[in-house]
Parts: sequence; structure tokens; C-alpha cells
Amino acid sequence: MSRLASTPLLLLLAMLLLSACASTAPPGEDLELPVFPPPPSDPRFFYERSLFSSADVEIESEESQFKRFVTGAKRTGIGMGKPFGVTVHKGRVFVSDTMKRLVLAFDVREGRFFEIGADAPGELVKPMGLDVDLNGNLYVCDATLKQVMVFDRDGKFLRRFGEPGMFDRPAGLTVNPNGSRVFVVDTGGVRSERHRVLVFDAWSGSLLHTISKRGQAEGELNLPRDATIGLSGNLYVVDGGNFRVQEFTPEGQFVRSIGAIGRRTGQFSRPKGIGIDKQGNIYVVDTAFGNFQIFNPEGQLLLPVGSRNSSPGPARFMLPAGLAVDEDGRVYLVDQYFRKVDVFRPAGITEEQGWLVHDPSLKPE
Repeated sequence: MSRLASTPLLLLLAMLLLSACASTAPPGEDLELPVFPPPPSDPRFFYERSLFSSADVEIESEESQFKRFVTGAKRTGIGMGKPFGVTVHKGRVFVSDTMKRLVLAFDVREGRFFEIGADAPGELVKPMGLDVDLNGNLYVCDATLKQVMVFDRDGKFLRRFGEPGMFDRPAGLTVNPNGSRVFVVDTGGVRSERHRVLVFDAWSGSLLHTISKRGQAEGELNLPRDATIGLSGNLYVVDGGNFRVQEFTPEGQFVRSIGAIGRRTGQFSRPKGIGIDKQGNIYVVDTAFGNFQIFNPEGQLLLPVGSRNSSPGPARFMLPAGLAVDEDGRVYLVDQYFRKVDVFRPAGITEEQGWLVHDPSLKPE
């Protein structure tokens, strides 16, 4: 029996049957995936896929597929515990997981999954905000260690910097493209006055200067959550307690603010993650709305994407947190409640274009 099962003809037959079963939807299930904005408007973003576990990127062997077909077992993988932040470099998606105390790496292009931060000297305790430089080096803000941990693209620990006494509640960070400056967001707290951004030399770990202080006036912050670097090199900070995004020069001079408190589109209720694309458009997550909103470089609303929902599904969110925009304009949004990363593709590229496409010539290590 085992000889027959291993013959190419029967294996091919099993694969075809398995494929047919996988593509058959239950009666009444809607296979149409979300598009934003919805018809009849021209689409600008398509929901493309979700990442839940290692099984969503690792390439399953034919033998494993056949065994599952024979036994009726479902495919399983290493899932997320409580994801928070996300960043992307050339098809490799890094997700911080505060429950697992790790950064999870999903490499779609190579069909590879691995974990970062399990072993000393680069052991992580509570990884939250993260970012990459142009070379793919990974910078992780650890809220318990109150330090920034730096790894290379493959997870090798390189260095750490920052002293615990410098921070109250470090939560987010961003790195300028050449990796020379790291901007760490200190959320502070109700009893703390240190609601600010600390700017470090990425190589020496020296604290260069701080940006802002607690307050409600222009240029002041209240419970800042995340930050990103714009095309001009300016810093965009999610000012959560003031329900706005503020723009600063790298030296800390206030430039302008975007948004205000409210329940309508273009306003904020609980802003959290942020990202910027190559056109300078600004993407802001709102946990209360269960979506992200896209603003043009002038701060005008372009489009909301996603919806708040207690039932799982594509583009449905309950506790969205971190956001990233990759080199191709794809948008990645973490949801802590559903333990996933949803990926949205801009209308200007197809599913077969860009870095988030598996390359069979690249064999996982």
C-alpha cells in the first residue's frame, strides 16, 4: 500500500483532489474579498491575504500534503500569542509578540518562518514597537527591558542601547533610512511628565536629544504611541491622548498637526500605529474605529480601510495595533484580538508583483 501511495500518478491524483476540496466553499459563503473603496468607486486597495501562523508562509512538502489528504488532518503552524508591532523588509514580515516574548519572522518570498529574541544576549521580554533600516537590520523596543535591541535581518543579535532610567513606558520606535538615528516613543503615564520622543545615535547608543514634553499645546504630547519618518526626514508622532498626529523636524521643531478628536472619518478616537508610503501619504490606525485611515501629504483624508467587528474575517478588526507600509505600497495591519496580520495591496500592482511573492528558486535555510 505504501508503495502505491508513493507513486507519482497517485500522488498527483491526491494533490488534485486536495486542491479541489480546498477551493470548494460551503454553501452560501461569499468568496468576494473586500475592496476599498467598495464598488461602484474605482478600487484603490484590495484585501490580499492574512498571516496567522507559520503555515501561511512555509511551503508544505508533497509528502506532508498527501498525508493530510489521507488522514483528513488540518494543516497547523506556529501562531501568534499577542501580536503588537509590524515592520517589513523585502517580503520578510517581522511581528512583535508580547505574549510569546519574541519577534516572529514570516518570509513569504523565501517560504520561511523563524523566531527572534529567544536566547541571550539578545533575549526579549516584552517586544513592542519595531522598525527596519534599508539593510533590513531590525530595531526592537522592549518595554520591560526599557532598551532598544538590534538584530540583523536573519535574527542575529548585534547590540542594545538605552538605559532603563531614561524611559517610563517605551512603546514605539522608528529608524531613519540609513540607520543612523533611532527615535523611541516614551508613552509616559498618568503620573509621569515624560511624554516624549528620545533620539539616539544608532551605532554608539548615545542619547542625542529629546523631542517635546507633556501637554496639549502645539508641539506638546500626551500619551504618544508610535512614530514614523516621512519623505522629507521629518518625524510623525501619534499623539494618542491629544487625538492627533504631530509632525516635527528631526531636531524636534514643531511643523503641524493632523486630525482631531471625533467619531467621523478624518478624526481620531483611539489612534495607535502609523506608517507612510513613497508618495508621502500617511496611514493611521484607530483601535476604536477598527480600521486605518489614509491621509494625503497635506493631511486631507483619502480613504478609510477596514471595519470594527467582533466576528473574524478579511479586513475585520477588533484590536488593531501596529501598521507598516512596504517598499511596494502594501499595507500590513496587526490585530491583537484576532491574532493576525492583514495585508492590503494597492491597485497599482498585481498579486504577482512586488516582494510579497514566493520565489521557488529561494530555498529556506
